[in-house]
Order: sequence, then C-alpha cells, then structure tokens
Amino acid sequence: MKKKDISQYLSIDYYSATPKYLQLANSIIKSIGEGKIKQNEVLPSINELSFEFEISRDTVEKGYKHLKKIGILESVPGKGYFVTNANVDKHLKIFLLFNKLSPHKKIIYDAFVAAIGNLAQIDFYIYNNDFNFFKKLIHNRKNDYTHYVIIPHFLEGGENVHEVINAIPKDKLILLDKLVSKVDGEYAAVYENFENDIYNALEQALPQLSKYHTIKIIVPAYTYHPQEIVKGFKRFCQQYAFNYRLVHNIANEPIKEGEVYINLMEDDLVTLIEKILVTKLKVGKHVGVISYNETPLKKIILNGITTISSDFEMMGQKTAELILEQSKEHIAIPFKLTIRNSL
Repeated sequence: MKKKDISQYLSIDYYSATPKYLQLANSIIKSIGEGKIKQNEVLPSINELSFEFEISRDTVEKGYKHLKKIGILESVPGKGYFVTNANVDKHLKIFLLFNKLSPHKKIIYDAFVAAIGNLAQIDFYIYNNDFNFFKKLIHNRKNDYTHYVIIPHFLEGGENVHEVINAIPKDKLILLDKLVSKVDGEYAAVYENFENDIYNALEQALPQLSKYHTIKIIVPAYTYHPQEIVKGFKRFCQQYAFNYRLVHNIANEPIKEGEVYINLMEDDLVTLIEKILVTKLKVGKHVGVISYNETPLKKIILNGITTISSDFEMMGQKTAELILEQSKEHIAIPFKLTIRNSL
C-alpha cells in the first residue's frame, strides 16, 4: 500500500453548515469517484489532515470512521486507513439550502439524510432568511451537483427569487416546503399549501373553537412566514363568523376571556404563556392556545398545547424519494391538527 500526497484532492468549506467530518468524507468519496484516489491507496494520517485543514483530530477520525462504516475505508493498526472500495460511480452530490435550522427543520434534515442513503454527498447551507445571501450562495454554487434542494423563505426581498431559481437546471431542482410562482419548466417539489391547510385545520377544530368568540393570530411584523397563512386564517374566520385580529407584538396585547391565540414563533409562545399565567383565566376554558409546528415539549406544556403542524419527517423522506426515483412529481404535505387541553 504505497502512500502519496492525497490531501491536495480534498477540501473543506468553512462557510458550509455541513459538519466538517461529513465534508471530509464527502471530499474523499468525490476524489475516489473521479479516480484521483484509487483502491488500496493509503490516506493521510489523522494528524496530517488535522494540521492541513485546521480541524480537530476527532473530526478527522469521525470522518474516517464514517467512511469505514459505509464500506469505503478499512484500517490497519500502525498503518492507518486505506481505500477498500472504489465503486462509487453512482454517487449523488446534493446542494441543500435551508432558510434556518429550527427544531422542525432539523427533523426534515435528519429524515432526508437517513432516507437518501450513505453514499450521498450533501453540502448543507443556511442563509438565515437573507435573500442576498441566498442569491450569493446560489450564484457561487459548483456545477457538479446532481441535485439542488432549496427552501425559499425570506424576511424581506425575494420578489424576484424565481429569476435566481430559474438559473438552476430543472432536472436537478427540488423545491422544498414552498412553491415559488414563475419558476418554469418541469421540476420536483415537496411543499405545504399554507392557505388551504390552515383553513382546513381550523375547520377541524370547530367543535373546540365554538366556545370562543375571537381568534387572534400572532404574526411578527418582520417575518419570513408565508402570507398565505394569514389569508387562510382570515378566510376561515370570515366563513365561520369569528371576530379576528392580527397581533404583531404579543407583549403589548391584553389577554381576554373568550379569545383564542395562534402563535407562529416559539418566542411568542413563551411570552403568551407568561401573560396568561399572571391572569386568573384558565387555558382551554376561558382562553385558547394553538401553536404552529409540533415539538415534543408542546405535548407537556400547559398539560398539552394544541398544534397545527406539517409532517416534517414525511417532507424529508419524500424529498429523498423524489431524488432516488428521478421523479418530477409535486407532493403536497398537509397540515395535521393535534387537539390537546389548551383548546
């Protein structure tokens, strides 16, 4: 097993949200697929790569162990790691772009990674709802990705996001979480129909909502949430003759009997609960609470908070399936209403 300088073929993107051990593993897989690293060749030592890329020894070792687990590397005590399987010709290379990494987005990510399989290289980026950063990441992308999985949510701007997305080959594009108007061609998508889904979910909750006279939705003035959520909320309230109001700052909102509050942001839920607890009103009897997006803690808080939520695990799984099946299908993931004591 002759050793040569292999580190020249490897790279780490320090701006990427992909863990560095996975970047290292993916870089090795890519180099094997391109024939730069061949079967039985010995890889640089853990110390060498730690020094070369200014990453910890644990990171390098974790990357090597990942490749060993999926059958690409083996190790010999005292000699190091070497390539035992160079058959990675069908390797997928995926550009994964999220607006943020919230608890429910992590569920999507974990489900996607688990379903896509071990030999997929995923370069993961987060643009923090910043349209300019989103545009920069798209424009600076490499040309050797097999697929581009993109979640398009922005705090401001984004009116011309279709122009940015249309620059991506449609046979490689998967829109995730939200459809974008004016994106042309045949492409894949796994999305939520925000307007219809919140309307349908509230309609399912009519028996519980009937004891209240007013529904308020807490929507920060500066938000990335789709306006379709508010449209569906208003349509429901008008259809079923509920008083309704948009609340931009829950901290300044008085809590009154006979009202239901729908929160979109986790911080607003904390503030809302704090305000309710200092009153004599009983949650689920005098005042109602519905929270957007299911999390494990909502099963416990206030003896259970009613939620309206998409199936995030299914979103990740279906996105992976579209890639593996080379499908251009558009798959809608409906909201699920979970009734608990808060309503």
